[in-house]
Amino acid sequence: MSTLSLRFLKIFVLFITGLFGLFVFAGNLMDYNSNYQFVHHVLSMDTTFEGNALMWRAIESTTIHTIAYWGIIIAEGLFSLLAFIGVYRMIKAVKKAGKDFNKAKDFGFYAYMLGFAIWFVGFIVVGSEWFAMWQSQIWNGKETAMSISTLWAAFVILLALKDEDLIDG
Repeated sequence: MSTLSLRFLKIFVLFITGLFGLFVFAGNLMDYNSNYQFVHHVLSMDTTFEGNALMWRAIESTTIHTIAYWGIIIAEGLFSLLAFIGVYRMIKAVKKAGKDFNKAKDFGFYAYMLGFAIWFVGFIVVGSEWFAMWQSQIWNGKETAMSISTLWAAFVILLALKDEDLIDG
């Protein structure tokens, strides 16, 4: 694979990442109540195993549910924006020296960092483990979040491959 084609692959992968984030962000706004219910039930822990010893962690406040949900929505919008800024910067640097293209990837790394914060920390660590989301047969997003986090790990490894200078030939 040539250096230029690998650069275009990195740009494409970051673009589809941003597109995913945009669709998630827009979906949360367009179908606000369905997705709010997810946050409400996870934080309330009302569909976890009956009598589990972790119920002291449940948050019943709808105000906190709303704040948490808007935090997720804003983070997902920012995630998408960072990815698209990264795409723009990488396109501008696609035919420049390797060091310039490598620098242009910074916003992509910021996007994936935020992506890990949302889907791994937010949904897997906090949602699944702290609020026992894994116990719910209805409101369990652990597997989806794990799949997304795994994709981000693969994509960030691709992005992190150091780009060398282009060779005319």
